[in-house]
Amino acid sequence: MATVVRAAGVVKRWGPTVALAGASFDVGSGVTGLLGSNGAGKTTLLGLVLGLHPPDEGTLEVLGLDPTAAGPRVRERLGYVPEHEALPPDVRAHDLVRHLAEVHGLPRRDATARASDALWHVGLGEERHRQVGTMSTGQRQRVKLAAALAHDPALLLLDEPTNGLDPLQREEMLALIRRIGTELGIDVVLSSHLLEEVERTCDAAVILSGGTVVASGTIASLRSGTAGLVVDVDGGADLLAEGVRTRGLEVTVDGLRLVVAGPPDVGADAVRDVAAASGVGLRRVQARTASLEEVFLAADEAFRSPV
Repeated sequence: MATVVRAAGVVKRWGPTVALAGASFDVGSGVTGLLGSNGAGKTTLLGLVLGLHPPDEGTLEVLGLDPTAAGPRVRERLGYVPEHEALPPDVRAHDLVRHLAEVHGLPRRDATARASDALWHVGLGEERHRQVGTMSTGQRQRVKLAAALAHDPALLLLDEPTNGLDPLQREEMLALIRRIGTELGIDVVLSSHLLEEVERTCDAAVILSGGTVVASGTIASLRSGTAGLVVDVDGGADLLAEGVRTRGLEVTVDGLRLVVAGPPDVGADAVRDVAAASGVGLRRVQARTASLEEVFLAADEAFRSPV
């Protein structure tokens, strides 16, 4: 899988505030979530990727280029949807998207055609000649997305693209983002503080906390890394739990079900040994898949806990 963005020890300070504190990660092809609470450094990182400001320390590579040294060359291959809206209300959607395509270097005729195509792709084909100020919040978000797509970018950066959307608009936007990353073949970085949004839409995630990357990888690998084990028993749940705890594993009990934290293979060996020795009947021993929320909370807690 090709590396789209690579960061190594990236530091960015705004006066006395450290926005990024040695962030290191790789973003591959597909749809990648940039996940973190507000103030974690997500928007600052997107600005670095765009080449709008240089890192104070470390190195950053975007599509094989240094965005600080080759900012215009990087930006011509990027599409960017900012979090905040600053669209001129009295301009027609098609005229706005066409103009921004021309800013990216497309000739007038090509920009006109690409603007129409982009607006059709985001579901605004029949609304493309409406003034932006007459559109709903969801439609204006789609205009921003069309403007980011019209010049056919290699990488699309989305900063909180579902902010202000109602549940139906949010579902439609996430489905559209997923389609862009699969059917259109454009790599996407989706910045969000909503874990469920990233879990449903993305192939991989980079989790930021306090300006540092605390976890990264595919969604499947992140969820399996802290998964644990689910054990159903016929009886003697407390007895089995006590024996497994003596092996140094954390266990929670809920009726006739135990959840054993840690690597599933280690937990399974301990459960079988203790069950055989104590005579507890096992009904089911199965690897448990953690939610992205559990992964995020565990990584954040590990980062914030003193050594």
